[in-house]
Amino acid sequence: MQHRVPLKNAPETAILDDHVYEDLQRDAHLQELDFLNNLRLHSSGCVVFQKTFKCDTAKKGYRTETIYLHKLIAERYLAHKRTGERKLVGSINGSKLDCRIENLEYRSRSVASRKRRSSSKIGYTGVYKENNRYRAVISVNRRSVHIGMFGTAEEAALAYNKKSMELYGKLGKINKIRQGDLSLSDGSR
Repeated sequence: MQHRVPLKNAPETAILDDHVYEDLQRDAHLQELDFLNNLRLHSSGCVVFQKTFKCDTAKKGYRTETIYLHKLIAERYLAHKRTGERKLVGSINGSKLDCRIENLEYRSRSVASRKRRSSSKIGYTGVYKENNRYRAVISVNRRSVHIGMFGTAEEAALAYNKKSMELYGKLGKINKIRQGDLSLSDGSR
C-alpha cells in the first residue's frame, strides 16, 4: 500500500510506502521538526524539508536543516545497496515524487548523469540540430561518439535510444518520444 503526502508549495503529492510513512511519523526528531507537514517541492523536482532555526545566544546566527525525502528513505531502507561508486539516490521510474522503496536505487555518478532529464533545446538527450538535419551522439568513456544524421529529431532520438540500450542496457538514458511526434518519425506524413 502507499500513502500520498501533500506538499506545502505545490499541488502534487509525494508517494511513500505505508510502513515508511508510519516509521517517519514515529521518529522523535522528525516529529519535533513537524517533518511530514512541511515537505516542499524543490526546484530540482525532489521532495525536501528545509527549515532555518535561530541558534542559541551563545552561538549566534542561524542554522538550516535540509532533508531530502528520497535520500532519507534510501539511507534507512536501502543502505545495504550503497556500494563502491553507487552513492547517489535516484528514482527508477523517473518521478522524483515517487519515494517508494521499490522506486529508489543507488547509482554511480555516470549512471545518474545519463538518467538526468535533458536540457537540450531540441528536447532529446544526444540530439542536436545542424542546418536542416539532426545529429545523434552518445557519450562513451567521456568521449562523444557520432551515431548518425537524421531527417527529424525523433528519428535521431530513437537512434540514440537504440545505441544507449546497446551500450548501457537498463542503466542507459532513454528519450521519451512525444506522442504526436512518433507518427512523424515512422515515415507516415
